[in-house]
Amino acid sequence: MGNHFHIKDVIDVAVLQKIQDEFATATDFAVIVVDSMGKPVTKHSNCSYFCNLIRNEEACKGFCEASDARGGLEAARTGKPYIYRCHTGLVDFAAPIIFQGHYLGAMMAGQVLVNKERLQDLEIVCKDTIDWQKNKELLESYKNLPVLSFEKIKAVCETMSLFCNYIVEKGITNKIQNELHEKDMKLAETKQKQLELENSLKEAKLKVLHSQINPHFLFNALNTISSLSIIEKAPKTQEITYVLSDMLRYTLKKTSQMVPLKEEISYIEKYLHFQQTRFRDRLNYKIHVPKELQMLEIPFMTLQPLVENAIIHGLEPKEEGGIINITAYPFKKDVIITIEDDGVGTTFDKLKSITVKKESAIQNSRHTTGLGIHNVNDRLIHYYGKDYCLKIISKLESGTKVTVTIPSN
Repeated sequence: MGNHFHIKDVIDVAVLQKIQDEFATATDFAVIVVDSMGKPVTKHSNCSYFCNLIRNEEACKGFCEASDARGGLEAARTGKPYIYRCHTGLVDFAAPIIFQGHYLGAMMAGQVLVNKERLQDLEIVCKDTIDWQKNKELLESYKNLPVLSFEKIKAVCETMSLFCNYIVEKGITNKIQNELHEKDMKLAETKQKQLELENSLKEAKLKVLHSQINPHFLFNALNTISSLSIIEKAPKTQEITYVLSDMLRYTLKKTSQMVPLKEEISYIEKYLHFQQTRFRDRLNYKIHVPKELQMLEIPFMTLQPLVENAIIHGLEPKEEGGIINITAYPFKKDVIITIEDDGVGTTFDKLKSITVKKESAIQNSRHTTGLGIHNVNDRLIHYYGKDYCLKIISKLESGTKVTVTIPSN
């Protein structure tokens, strides 16, 4: 909350109006509350018949407003109640509303007369040039105004000032407490999310530990299979074993969070070659990445989950298989990478189930593509912001297109 407040922000105006009406009835004063600019916050309470008449006179209305403005400014300047006379000679007073040194407005009251001896001590803040006393109705209503002692006026003025500042301070205190409560709730929510994230991280680490295989053992096993394939004269098995070995070496030994695009593409080529062993002629692919874009750095393992998703959800269910096209090209200040397949595609609801994170769905799935896509999307947003999230377009029986956008700089 800032240093400056507005009365309407901290006080219920309807409640203030009711209190003001009762205060005016109890004291016999006309009362109104104005903001720091002199604009009314409430409606006039107990406004005298004389003042209603004279404010309806276009020539006199301006002098009434000038008197109110001068009274409020003087109260704001001195920081205490100011008793004065308006242009018609009526006694008015302005009680400033101040919080932590900031002037918020004033509670203005009066429209009464006082004994002549004390009138001489009060300043007329605005002198008019209109002889309103020639108007018999105005003059008669003026004479009917209540005459109060100066001591009562002063006591009411000081009481009103204390009362008004109290209710404003209480309103501001309540507002601050409400804002602090909201901040506490948001902080508690943030801490809860952080705790859930930490628990998820611990669970993920535990799963990794449970499924971890010693890399040396793994590579020794692959070398054994490769040697055996040579002995048994199975060159295709030897080739695919080497491909798998290179793929594992990339995923197990790569520690950098950012890698050149050409390394990611090299890994994807090995991955697709490995999958072709399984799908044979049902899987084809084309990759087009210009040389000038190959050194562009992207987050490690950004493309593989997207290609895997294209195979599992796009081409595997399609009896005749299909083709995957991977293309990169510059666009304005970014580089666009697309992974497009001509597979079975999907409906909006199924696409939503893939793109919307649901732990139960991920855990029950026999594939990891859902989780992988979420990780890719989260990392892109983490590195580059929400404008760089994944874009997925899919049409049933027509295929799916995933777009990755990377800043070129």
